Amino acid sequence: MALTIRHIQNCHDHGQPIVALTATEYTLAQILDRSGVDLLLVGDSLAMVALGHKTTLPVSVEEMLSYTRAVVRGAQRALVIADLPFGSYELSPEQAFGTASRFLREAGAQGVKVEGGSPAMAETVAFLVERGIPVLGHLGLTPQAVHQLGGFRQQAKTPEAAHQLEQTALRLQEAGAFALVLEHIPDEVAAHVTQKLAIATLGIGAGPHCSGQILVTHDLLGLTEHCPPFVKPVLDLKTMIHEAIVTFSQQVRSSS
Repeated sequence: MALTIRHIQNCHDHGQPIVALTATEYTLAQILDRSGVDLLLVGDSLAMVALGHKTTLPVSVEEMLSYTRAVVRGAQRALVIADLPFGSYELSPEQAFGTASRFLREAGAQGVKVEGGSPAMAETVAFLVERGIPVLGHLGLTPQAVHQLGGFRQQAKTPEAAHQLEQTALRLQEAGAFALVLEHIPDEVAAHVTQKLAIATLGIGAGPHCSGQILVTHDLLGLTEHCPPFVKPVLDLKTMIHEAIVTFSQQVRSSS
């Protein structure tokens, strides 16, 4: 049975940690789904790990739709949420609805993720939710704002910034977001925000006290060249694949 946003809320309400990972294609989505992951995010991080860009900014709506379709085909149980790419939702609530509706209608996603929590963004979130589109918020280090933030740096490190993040989180909750990603913020800030909210938080580099955890799967499996400082890969899959290909190449060249 496919999970819904109610499952995420129920996990939060009962203190059951939520497991979330990114997915970019059919086969990996199948494996993650069968492994019991609660939420699969078709993250715009695929711009970097799948397409080779230096930031998430270049990925297009059409590219994200294609990847989302593949993940949806592979996921039978997990809740599938898709990132709205940079430039596709910030202009107005109407623009956001036009883009978000395509991910539900054309790709089969069950919701979308947007970054930031300004009053204008909260208005957009409310606009989407009122029209039947579940929204996952994203605060802290928001990669689409990497140039404004001055790089991939930890956020909410001062009391003033932490307070502002808390107020922004409450604003997104009031707007109807079903959960929030909290990225690369101090552990104690994430714990405080999680305690203040009635909705779930998914931490990524935000300590152990969120309602659950989310990571870029390529980082978790040791496939990327440079992992964020808060990631501890569980495998060195890059080396394992390299060794397997070297072995195969030797077998081919020796006609064995």
